[in-house]
Amino acid sequence: MTQAPGVTEWFDTHQGQLRGLAYRMLGSLSDAEDALQDTWLRASAADTRSIEKPGAWLKTVLARVCLNMVRSRGSHREEPLGTHLPDPIVTAIGTGDPEEEALLAESVGLALLVVIQTLSPAERLAFLLHDVFDLTFDEIAPIIDRSPAAARQLASRARRRVQAAPAVPDADLVEQRRVVDAFFAAARGGDLETLVAVLDPDVVLRGDLGPSTASRVVRGLSETLRYARPPSGAVVVVPAVVNGTAGAVILRNQRLFSVMAFTVRSGRIVEIDALGDPERLRRLDLGAVLGPSHPELEFEDG
Repeated sequence: MTQAPGVTEWFDTHQGQLRGLAYRMLGSLSDAEDALQDTWLRASAADTRSIEKPGAWLKTVLARVCLNMVRSRGSHREEPLGTHLPDPIVTAIGTGDPEEEALLAESVGLALLVVIQTLSPAERLAFLLHDVFDLTFDEIAPIIDRSPAAARQLASRARRRVQAAPAVPDADLVEQRRVVDAFFAAARGGDLETLVAVLDPDVVLRGDLGPSTASRVVRGLSETLRYARPPSGAVVVVPAVVNGTAGAVILRNQRLFSVMAFTVRSGRIVEIDALGDPERLRRLDLGAVLGPSHPELEFEDG
């Protein structure tokens, strides 16, 4: 195969945005990498001599790949029923990786990703390609087999659903951390008064525990308080940044128990997302967060 001229340079230049689009569209880091690989193969085999906007062209190729993957999921679904959280991006406090920062550009917290994943594939693409990645509706329309006007309507509908969700956190990460630390301290000490103070009355708790355990969505303060207690055993809360917001990696008896992300708005926690699926936790790169003190870290098995 003769590689199309310019494709390597184009791909290198736009790889961060491509990965970000695939992650938002698919909600899975491994699927996003598969989509990038497929996009690279397709782009390398294409005649690119007439391409005037390489970035937009690569996004359209990737968008079609992602759309096929989402549709394939729908017809061959293997994901567990119930709550399914997107893969979290977990980083240590005070560190930044360029690839991870590219993924998280334009605010892509877990709470927002959860909302995006509820959109139809066509809505998701129309919204992401236009609002986040600056493609025109004329460019988007053929990807989703709609007219430009229909693509505009899909993006508008998706935008209303995204804006209606309380998914945008306070910008101050230090303040987020203060609230989250207060939550963990109160939960550990059974301090009901502080828990009530840091949790929004309409707080939402999502727990993705994997296919073998009942996952759940809990809404409201009273219901959330039932689960706002540490698990039994020797529990260690390791502060972390999860998808750009305050979060934590939870260890129980030296085993990885869960990864938690928090959405803090106006000084209160409005959403808590907890991933406790052992299989998916195994795939996360947590070395920068846990450091060398946990070289033989094991995993909970449910």
